[in-house]
Amino acid sequence: MPCYNEEQVLPRTSPLFLGKLDELAASGAIAQNSRILFVDDGSVDHTWEIIAELNKTDERYQGIRQSRNRGHQNAVLAGLMEARHHADITISIDCDGQDDIDAMGRMVDKYRQGFDIVYGVRSSRDTDTFFKRFTAESFYKLLNAFGAEVIYNHADYRLTSKRVLDAFADYHEVNLFLRGLFPLVGFSHTTVEYERHERLAGKSHYPLNKMLSLAFNGITSLSIKPIRLITGFGASVSLVSFIAVIWAVVMALAGNTVSGWASITSIICFLAGVQLLSLGIIGEYIGKIYLETKHRPRYIIAGTTLRRCVLLSTQEDL
Repeated sequence: MPCYNEEQVLPRTSPLFLGKLDELAASGAIAQNSRILFVDDGSVDHTWEIIAELNKTDERYQGIRQSRNRGHQNAVLAGLMEARHHADITISIDCDGQDDIDAMGRMVDKYRQGFDIVYGVRSSRDTDTFFKRFTAESFYKLLNAFGAEVIYNHADYRLTSKRVLDAFADYHEVNLFLRGLFPLVGFSHTTVEYERHERLAGKSHYPLNKMLSLAFNGITSLSIKPIRLITGFGASVSLVSFIAVIWAVVMALAGNTVSGWASITSIICFLAGVQLLSLGIIGEYIGKIYLETKHRPRYIIAGTTLRRCVLLSTQEDL
């Protein structure tokens, strides 16, 4: 569970997650020594102190702390990569209590049926405002339209098996968009629908600007279609411009030219805008290449409560 400045919500949701862990263990779905792993994404409040205190009260609460805030996607990655050394399966979920924890049991059932990845998918968005619903649904449609393969209405609530995470460890992208990368890994997968609730406490850390940034990062990280669209658009503009040049020459030879700075200025401004926009998109790709070539670590662990423990192991594998 990635956590960033969640001191208000953790005291309320941590007992709920522990209760679900007890329920799954009691039913034999998972092992008794399964664990909850919090990932503190460089919080500036008392989130890490709360995680450490939870660990003291019950060893089933575990935590790792990043050296600085790296963002939601890096926090999820850090938790998955650390957990894969201890677990047969892991479930990633936000700590705010909005995702239905009862879906975990159905996810484990799907895993036992032979699926390596189980995506949690929202069954509806009735609780969202019209603007939130419109932007979110447009987000997924836009990603798919631009060639980024994503599961519709899936965020980062998913079950993954150890062999999926072992294969995923070979993906070394710095620009992370996990919900688009996991479909690339392959393996057998399915979905489980659930109802999303209101946040129990605190405020969302994903406003519209971050959603737009995530969408743009997902498109540019997983698809070159925007560059191809630029190429096609540039070719179309060039064709129209070539026709316009022929028309201008014909008019000049016929002596029907009319002087006018407005039309010329409009054309120049239009073409300049197209060029700057195209350069900006191409520059975004070049910037990502620049960041990838540095091979900087995607996360750095500054503190941990992890020792010799097993996280969400299946009973049959112990």
